[in-house]
Amino acid sequence: MANSIDFYFDFSSPYGYFASEKIDDLAAKHGRAVTWRPILLGAVFKLTGGQPLPTIPLKGSYAAHDLARGARLFQVPFKLPTKFPIGTTAPARAFYWVGDRDPALAKNLAHALYRAYFAEDRDISNPEVTANVAAKLGVDKAQLSQALDDPAVKERLKSEVDAAIERGVFGSPYVVVDGEPFWGSDRLDQVDRWLASGGW
Repeated sequence: MANSIDFYFDFSSPYGYFASEKIDDLAAKHGRAVTWRPILLGAVFKLTGGQPLPTIPLKGSYAAHDLARGARLFQVPFKLPTKFPIGTTAPARAFYWVGDRDPALAKNLAHALYRAYFAEDRDISNPEVTANVAAKLGVDKAQLSQALDDPAVKERLKSEVDAAIERGVFGSPYVVVDGEPFWGSDRLDQVDRWLASGGW
């Protein structure tokens, strides 16, 4: 079986959100599965010196325009959240905890969390909000709420972020196909062509 595609993303990344709505269908077209790997851009930015888009002069105002345009292109519901960006420790921990029990449900949770934030303007950095989103999918809210503070779950996320950084991941979305990295939702067409042709 062909290698799984690695899909790295941060739940506060609108471009990650756009890619999340397309990556599985794109991969399936080429007989590939996708391994979803949430990361924390805050940890990455400590190494790269990166900053959240809204804080960067000129680039921030362009990004607001580009995001609205991108949402139309990707045909996904989108409104820039009232609080943007946010820390995404709670949703990322929730993803990995659910994923260790039910990988398919974890992907559904990721979609639901992204939409809660970027379509419904719900602050998923709040563990209560994350747990409520998960509960609507049938996840036991009490168990998940407890898991978010579990040292093992905290360590799991830390190890995933460390491994991503070790691999060279520096942004969201970041897609790796057979060792070939692609950064940005605007690279999905290249990912498609790479999978079709075997590279160039």
